[in-house]
Amino acid sequence: MSQLKHFPLPDVGEGLTEAEILNWRVGPGDAVELNQTIVEIETAKASVELPSPYAGRVGELLAQPGQTIEVGTPILAFELDDQQAGAETSPEPAEESGEQGEDEQVANLVGYGPRASSAKRRPRKKNAAPTSTPQRESGVQEGGDTAEGGPTAKRNGTNGTQRSAPAGGTAMNGSTPLRQDSSAPSSGQVPLAKPPVRKLAKDRGVDLRSLNGSGSAGVITREDVEQAAAGAQQPAATVPAGGSGASGTREHRVPVKGVRKATAQAMVDSAFTAPHVTEFLTVDVTPMMEFRQRLKTHPDFQDVKVTPLAVAAKAMCLAAARTPDVNATWDGEAGEIVYKDYVHLGVAAATDRGLVVPKVRDAEAKSLRELAVALEELTNTAREGRTPPEAMTNGTITITNVGVFGVDTGTPILNPGESAILAFGAIREMPWVVDGQVVPRQVCQLALSFDHRVVDGQQGSRFLADVGALLADPGMALTF
Repeated sequence: MSQLKHFPLPDVGEGLTEAEILNWRVGPGDAVELNQTIVEIETAKASVELPSPYAGRVGELLAQPGQTIEVGTPILAFELDDQQAGAETSPEPAEESGEQGEDEQVANLVGYGPRASSAKRRPRKKNAAPTSTPQRESGVQEGGDTAEGGPTAKRNGTNGTQRSAPAGGTAMNGSTPLRQDSSAPSSGQVPLAKPPVRKLAKDRGVDLRSLNGSGSAGVITREDVEQAAAGAQQPAATVPAGGSGASGTREHRVPVKGVRKATAQAMVDSAFTAPHVTEFLTVDVTPMMEFRQRLKTHPDFQDVKVTPLAVAAKAMCLAAARTPDVNATWDGEAGEIVYKDYVHLGVAAATDRGLVVPKVRDAEAKSLRELAVALEELTNTAREGRTPPEAMTNGTITITNVGVFGVDTGTPILNPGESAILAFGAIREMPWVVDGQVVPRQVCQLALSFDHRVVDGQQGSRFLADVGALLADPGMALTF
């Protein structure tokens, strides 16, 4: 005899109260092991894979890909026999009040930080998460392929459940991508498309379910979406100005959620809370570029890519030691300035889901080689959408590399809770005066924004000048 055990969306920490279901890795009837990945969700900070709290069988899925679910809302029901139910330890600890039922008890996901006691949660609405049954067909789900039409979990009819690849990665256990008929998908089928293609389709207002995938095994490609978008926009050009339907075919709306929603709120809070000041400095970084070139032949650096960003990050850590105000934070409630004896360096990274700022912990204690390795790992993980939520919290100072986009400089907005952010501009060959002669040099611009409550003009200028001096002459590091 079996009984259903509901698995509520757990609290992944850091005060997050909701998440979007991205991709189911299991379907009804599938047997799952303890700690097996069962679903991928997207919070306001990162994509997170949730492990199974039980060893048992999936009864039903209570939420569909594309749905935004509040923490504490059941998203899956397990079928457990009486022996399993008695032996399993419930991941749903009772609230202090003792008033919540099983469906409303919220587990804290181990490894993702403490539960935020300030987060308010509402009881689940009866119609909040409709039950759905994903379609089955032979093959293995391609990692990250979801659609608003329904769950994407697939099960092989002969070999049982197989795990799919993470978004942007390769299939696990040597499995091959899911095969699907290349004919036009019906409204109930799940179109195959990778996460960047799904995002492009949302941005262009294209329904993936209406497309025939031209890729291998019927996978929908960027070109398919672009062609569909161009075809949809062409008739709009023939509609007379002011005519019926003109606005409806020439604009579309995208819900603000996830990383974009969190970023927007954080930037508004920062811009209208901390009084920003931005200073600029143009630097001849030719010696720094020559220094990087020499490192390529050094035995300790032959397997490491030392980027200009890595050198700038090291310069920031050294300069922050001389001007600790830029690494402090304003505590308005306590009426104090909190000085940090460590540098958790935030690095702004552009991803398909928006801007994220993961941190290099204790960056001040790392050598240039260690910092270069950490930055490469951090940015690769961010681009793959695998940065865990805890890696994007408690930063002390940030660097944003706008130069990678060919941009000279900008006026960056502070991350909430921090007092300084440095924009590192593009490095260009420009005429420069050296010993009274105009010669071509490698030049870049730096822009430092700081919180004027914490950092005065003198302190901000000294820090920016120190960073510039280190880039203009890496040997200056010996004097710090």
